[in-house]
Amino acid sequence: MNSHFLDQFLFVALPYVCLFTFFLMTIYRYRMQTFSYSSLSSQFIENKQHFWAVVPFHYGILVVTAGHLIAFLIPRTVLAWSSHPLRLYVLEISALIFGILTLIGLVGVVVRRFSNTKIRKVTTVTDWILFGMLLVQTISGIGVAIFYPWGSSWFATNLSPYLWSIFKLNPEIAYVAAMPHLVKLHIVLAFLTIGFFPFTRLVHLLVVPNPYLWRKPQVVRWYRRPKQM
Repeated sequence: MNSHFLDQFLFVALPYVCLFTFFLMTIYRYRMQTFSYSSLSSQFIENKQHFWAVVPFHYGILVVTAGHLIAFLIPRTVLAWSSHPLRLYVLEISALIFGILTLIGLVGVVVRRFSNTKIRKVTTVTDWILFGMLLVQTISGIGVAIFYPWGSSWFATNLSPYLWSIFKLNPEIAYVAAMPHLVKLHIVLAFLTIGFFPFTRLVHLLVVPNPYLWRKPQVVRWYRRPKQM
């Protein structure tokens, strides 16, 4: 397949399809299936295994996502910060640490859902697809951080202008066309995850704060009436 045509599809057509799906289906689901805006927690933080999986995952992914948003929204500030070598090292190492933290937590979540029979029964196909996408996305992000360092700088100079061109309805793929394949994979997976977002349990992030990141561990117990003789 012609590389130019492929770039046009992956970095022009696909982003708009995913963004359109995100906004349309998020609004539709909220209006028509309001009660589905839940994480469908399976006794969240009910034991140490789950605590050491979900909490690292949430802290990691929230910090990494915030870092991407900051580089997208204020790229000049990020470049100014990274102009000092020590600050650049701190930023890069911190991003890598939180990326690894995300991966550790995500692997823990997947292992728990696969190994626990009761939880595996309530895990949907959508959940497994989401976990697979997040695993590949996280691993590719860590790979980018290791093999193509100083991402805070080239994100601000290349990816941020490209993303802004998408929102301005004037895509400029020249910013990403020459990127390594691993970086391109990471970008494409990000758009696919955004497009898949409204169909998953992650929608609860849009309407509910996350106090479980600092609350004490709790046990959820279900009570039901005994069967009548």
